[in-house]
Formats: sequence, structure tokens, C-alpha cells
Amino acid sequence: MNGIFYIGATGLDAQGKAVETVANNVANINTAAYKRGTVSFSELLSADAAGASDADSVKRVSAGVMANPTLHVFAQGDLRPTGNDMDIAVQGEGFLELAGGDGRTTLWRGGTLRIGADGFLAAANGLPLASMIAVPADAEAIHISKTGAVTATIRNERIPVEIGQIELAVPSDLQRMESLGDGLYALPDDALSVTRSVPGEDKAGLVAQGFSEASNIKLADEMVSLMIYQRAYASSARLVQIGDELMGIANGLKR
Repeated sequence: MNGIFYIGATGLDAQGKAVETVANNVANINTAAYKRGTVSFSELLSADAAGASDADSVKRVSAGVMANPTLHVFAQGDLRPTGNDMDIAVQGEGFLELAGGDGRTTLWRGGTLRIGADGFLAAANGLPLASMIAVPADAEAIHISKTGAVTATIRNERIPVEIGQIELAVPSDLQRMESLGDGLYALPDDALSVTRSVPGEDKAGLVAQGFSEASNIKLADEMVSLMIYQRAYASSARLVQIGDELMGIANGLKR
């Protein structure tokens, strides 16, 4: 009898996590370069020796469901012109690599660049690009080509000066990356290989200056998913209610 409560509880927990994932997607629909979160479900199994065909075998029976809400869909979002030369986006595969303070490889899909207090190009959160591109103090404009070459227009100079090269990092397994929020991702360990390439080479995408990548969330799809998860949640709640009713009938039986 207790099994029905456990199965119902796992269903409530799994569908609750799914609803939270959809809510987070909707909340970030206007976040630049945000990648849609998704949920995978897996069946929980338990051993049932009573149902085994012989003493040496154990029958596996369903014991509920488990949800993994940490997955993301890394499909390309629409590129939108911003008119700001400090905005940067990636068109295609790959991430901009940032020099994280904790020693881990920190990846960024793009956004608004800034010049840090130390003079290096950095993300909006202050983390510098891993390529450590120093911008001259008298630079009046910065240009980034599609292949990641960075040049600066210096005051009273006609010819732009090349100041660095941006590379793109392409992880071997996107789903193993850890989301840090604000469009940042971290690699869990050194075992996850990363290919660093000049944009446009080795399957890496291109760099788009003056553009912002929109989130890849479609509101209609999220609303459909929300209705499905809510109905599944209601079914799990009903299962727990039925179990409670059956327990009440059993307790009310008289010999």
C-alpha cells in the first residue's frame, strides 16, 4: 500500500521540477543568448524478490519517475542588430572563453563587452576574455572581424592597429557543461575535451559584432509543455489521494 504513496510522491517531485524549468525559461525569454532548459525523465526501478521466477533472480518493478532538469537546448537564437560595436554574438557553434577566477574553463555565448579597469576586453560581469586582449588607452573604436581579428582605431592614426585574436571554444559534450547563470557555462573537469579554433575553422562559428543573440525560447512551446506537466502533476496528486482513500477503507474494515 505504501508503494502508491512513494510513486505518487516521485511523480509530484519530477513534474514540479519540470514546471520550474518552464517557468525559468519564460522568465529568461528576453535574456540575450539564453539557452532553453529542458527536462529528461527516467523510470525508477525496485527489486521484487516475490515476483522472481527462481531464487537466484530478482524481478524489477516500476517504483516511480525521476527528472533531470539540468539539460539545455543549444540551438542558435536569432541574431538582432543593436547598433552598439561593443555587442558581440556567435553565429554557429562555439563559445567565447573567459578567464575565470576559480581556474575552471568558463564559456560565454556573447553579450556586451566592456573594457576592464586593467585595460583588457571583458564580459559585462568583468571577467576578461581568455585571449587577454589589451585595448590601448587612446583607442577611439574597436573593430572585430567575423574571424575574430580585433583591431583598434588609435587617435591621430589613420591605420587601425591589430591588438588581438578571439578564438572560439567548442566542447565535445554540451550537456555535461554546468550552467552558471547569466549565459555563462563551466566545464566540469579536464576530461571534457574542448577544441579551440579561429572562428570559421574546425566547425567553429563566426563572430558577429554589433549583434545580440536572442534566446532560443518559443513562448507557445513553453505554454504547451507547461500544460502537459501540470496535467501530469495533477495525475500524481490524484494517485496520492487514491492511496489515502484506500488506506482509509483498509483501516475502517472490521473483522
